[in-house]
Amino acid sequence: MPTYDTPEQAVRAFLQRLAYQRNQALLLETPPVGGETAPDRAAAQAVIAAALADGRSMLDEAEAKAVLAAYGIAVVPTRQAATPEQVAQAAAGFAPPLALKIRSPDLSHKSDVGGVILDLPTPAAAAEAAAAMRARLAASHPHARLDGFTVQPMHRREGAVELIVGASCDAVFGPTLLFGQGGVAVELIGDRAVGLPPLNRSLAREMMGRTRVDRLLDGFRSRPAVDRAAIERVLVAVSQLVCELPGVMELDINPLLAGADGAVALDARIVVTQAAGPGHARLAIRPYPAEEERWLDWHGEPVLLRPIRPEDEPAHREFFESLSPADIRARFFAAVRPAHDQLARFTQIDYEREMAFVAVRRDADGRTRTLGVARAVSDPDNLVAEFAVVVRSDLKRRGLGRALLTRLVEYCRGRGTGTLFGQTLAGNLAMRRLAESLGFEAGPCADPELIELRLRLAPPR
Repeated sequence: MPTYDTPEQAVRAFLQRLAYQRNQALLLETPPVGGETAPDRAAAQAVIAAALADGRSMLDEAEAKAVLAAYGIAVVPTRQAATPEQVAQAAAGFAPPLALKIRSPDLSHKSDVGGVILDLPTPAAAAEAAAAMRARLAASHPHARLDGFTVQPMHRREGAVELIVGASCDAVFGPTLLFGQGGVAVELIGDRAVGLPPLNRSLAREMMGRTRVDRLLDGFRSRPAVDRAAIERVLVAVSQLVCELPGVMELDINPLLAGADGAVALDARIVVTQAAGPGHARLAIRPYPAEEERWLDWHGEPVLLRPIRPEDEPAHREFFESLSPADIRARFFAAVRPAHDQLARFTQIDYEREMAFVAVRRDADGRTRTLGVARAVSDPDNLVAEFAVVVRSDLKRRGLGRALLTRLVEYCRGRGTGTLFGQTLAGNLAMRRLAESLGFEAGPCADPELIELRLRLAPPR
């Protein structure tokens, strides 16, 4: 029975327990399937590589927006100009009013030095403003380099909310994500929530809910509600960006203008460096390992062997419903039908400690079905990992179990796992023959109804 010196300490302890329970329930939510677009990673990497080759760690605004656009984030069209005269030419194709900003690698926060002018009525006015801006910057910051200007059309949405979405690298946790109320007073307001990538839509929604500005998104009085799904997509896209582009050290979208018809990045700032290793090496939570996907020609039809994903829960439920009672007992040693929380734990795994490969096929009706799964869970030191394999009851003895187990052995060997072992019913001769054909050795268990299958993958450490 815990005891506390003051009521305040007891209340804090209770709220901590409540927050833990809420977080655990959140982790078991099944994220929505689909709806995200594949990014143009090569285009984003080319922009970063060009900046690094030029000796720059700070992307200019147009480059930063190009990286965001490559990941499906809507941005305001922006043109660059080296001189005030070129500003007028660049602005000629935009409908006024116009926004003008400086381009300087030495001044990342342009509004702090008078480097942003809004609501310019004509291209000629934009050129005049650029000349005045250049003279003002030379007087106030004589050592700052001025590479030119950017010009863009003003972008307004009735009832829109200014937000900030960002990312930075923490010394302990690696990349972290930020969401909150944006605008020029973002530091003063301090309304923000921090999360760890990778995000899905459910986690993005929870992150938004930890801010005060979240209450403004539902609309009030004459203001329409904001398109929350668009903001969630931006957060997920930024999460994917920092996971896949290890050279990105800092990222700010401020403001992200969110309204009833979507969200658009008005300004962006990205700091990059030379990547020291693969993207997932710096993350506190390993993202989905897409590099582990393999295609299999299975009896003349393509089947994808890939790591399991949280979105697979509905297909995984259907898969379990396809198993006969005998196959369920052979897998779990009992007659069970997994509930939602068990299925969530099967599909939402820590790829650093566990791996589950599913064989999936797209049927004629367009539905993706799970045909089988092979799973391994390792100890913290990766010395031993316990495995299990199960295939749909109507697809047994067609080589799918062998393909899954072979892929699992290959993966565990590549990770340096010492020993792979599993238990099966003594009467499950098919599983025993399959394992022994792949080099496993069968031995007795403490339970006489079971046998143990063991395969050494690496010398003992």
